[in-house]
Formats: sequence, C-alpha cells, structure tokens
Amino acid sequence: MTRSRSARAIAGTCLAAFIVGPTLGGQTTAPSRVPRNADEFDALFQQVKNWGRWGPNDQLGAANLVTEAKRRQAAGLAKTGLTVSLAHNPLTESAEDNASPFEHTMNRGFTTDTYRVSYHGYAHSHLDALCHILYKDQTYNGYARADVNTEKGCAKLSIDNLKQGIVTRGVLLDIPRLKGVPYLEPGTAVYQEDVEAWEKQAAVKVGPGDAVLLRTGRWARREKTGPWAVGQSAAGFHASIATWLRARDVAFAGSDAASEVMPSGVAGVNLPVHTLMITALGINILDNQDLEGLAEIAARLKRWEFELVINPVPVIGGTGSPLNTLAIF
Repeated sequence: MTRSRSARAIAGTCLAAFIVGPTLGGQTTAPSRVPRNADEFDALFQQVKNWGRWGPNDQLGAANLVTEAKRRQAAGLAKTGLTVSLAHNPLTESAEDNASPFEHTMNRGFTTDTYRVSYHGYAHSHLDALCHILYKDQTYNGYARADVNTEKGCAKLSIDNLKQGIVTRGVLLDIPRLKGVPYLEPGTAVYQEDVEAWEKQAAVKVGPGDAVLLRTGRWARREKTGPWAVGQSAAGFHASIATWLRARDVAFAGSDAASEVMPSGVAGVNLPVHTLMITALGINILDNQDLEGLAEIAARLKRWEFELVINPVPVIGGTGSPLNTLAIF
C-alpha cells in the first residue's frame, strides 16, 4: 500500500510539472516543462531515483522487476507464435546518423568473416548497460566512478549481469499512429499525457516489469527523407516522463532513436532522459530499435502487447551490447 501511494504521488507531481507559456494572439504557446535547467533536473533525479531499493550491492536495477511471474505472464502473450525482429540491419555506410559504420570483412578463403562495430550512438540497435551513463561522478545505485568505470571495463553494472536474458511483457507506444501521422518530426517531445492517450486508444496499460518501446517513426522518416543528425534533432521522450516511468515501475525502455527528444529543453544537462532512466531509475535502454515492422503487425492484429525477448552478448565489463530483440505475438 505504501508503494502504491508513493507511485500515485509521483505521477501526480509529473502531471503538475509544467508551466503554461504566454499567449500569442489569443493562443497559448507550448507549455514549458519541468525540468528546464540543471537545478530542476537534479530535483527530479533525487525524486525518482531507485538507489538502494534492491539493496546497497544491487547490479540489476529495474530488471529486478522482471520476476518469474512476469516471465510467465509474458509467455502467455505468445498466442500465434508470430515473431518480429526489432533489430535494424547493420548500417555499413557513413552518414549523418552513423559516424561509426558497421564493418564486415571476409577472411582468407571467404568461409569466415570478421565483424567490427562501435555500437553506441544513433545507428546500431543495442542495449545500454547500467554503467554507461553517470551523474555527478556516480553510477546507478550511488557507486563512485572510480569503483565502476575502469580501463579494463565496468567493474560493476556491466552488461554481463543480463547474461540470462530478459523475457517480459513488451508494450509498443505508437505515438505517430496516435497523432495520425506516418512519423513524428525531429524535435517533437512525447509527454506523459501522450502515452496515457495512447494507452486509452490501444486498450493497454503499462505495469510493473514491462518494457516500453516508443515508436517515433525515425526509420520511416529516414527512408523517405534520408539520414539526418539524430543526435541533434530527434523526436522522443521529454525528461518529465521519468516520474511516469517510476510510478508505473517500468523495467526496460527504448525507442527507434535514443529515447529522448533533441534538443532536450533541459539547459546544462547532456542526455537528460538517458541519465534519468539509467543512472536514477536503473532502467537499461534499448536504442535504435527498428519498430516499423512491429507497428505494422501490432496494427494488423490490433494488439500492442507481446512477449519481448532480449539477449545481449554477455561481455564481461561491457557498457552495452548490440542485439536482435524479438517480439512474439
């Protein structure tokens, strides 16, 4: 009961966390959302953080919310056996959104080959480990940078903690479909009310242990207009979504870009959504997922929940992993 009341309080705070802008010609401008600066960001960080929730030595963060019961629930969603890959095929050409192209080299004899990829960034489908983002020289759960991030890899919170894989309920948040457009334009922020409007339209509700996948239509737009500097201009969550994620006890989150709106609107803070999700909440982030096929299947089946299977490469000390995530209907 205490946790439920706390969750409601957090959600209520998020609903109130904006200031309506001035009127121009009788029309109200877009609201100015909190956090807007470093001080407001710090207050939000302290409000939502999960540090110590699963003990002082915790290595899993919000993945603790994926229980055996949650896995059984997720398995029950695989009703047809239809699988959909969420991995975008590796991009091998340099582009504005791909500074480090995937390299595929055939070895002598052409019966073996070598892959080389620097997967963090805005091109390759991957999962961020909890040691990937820090805030004020601390990682998730309050570990000091010097105790985690070393030249030999992450001594704590590395991707190999998820070696057993993740099986949970996935929920697609198809915001372009909600708004009746093929894709969101870069710079479009997604707020709590957008997500809750989608829940109502899609007849789903995000709950504890779920993985949420935000479709902005990034790959559809790229196919139509070409690549652009996604790291500077992208649709995605506004930082205020953190209170909703905490209230709903979301375990994993991701999108078809880097999950956060760019520019972020939070002055003086780099990657505020990543910092809130990974460092405060302990939520591993799925970046650059290709959600176009998933959106098509979900719309055809009129079902936006599914079993989600995430299997990172268990690199000891790794800050993340490329991966081929599967949705099973």
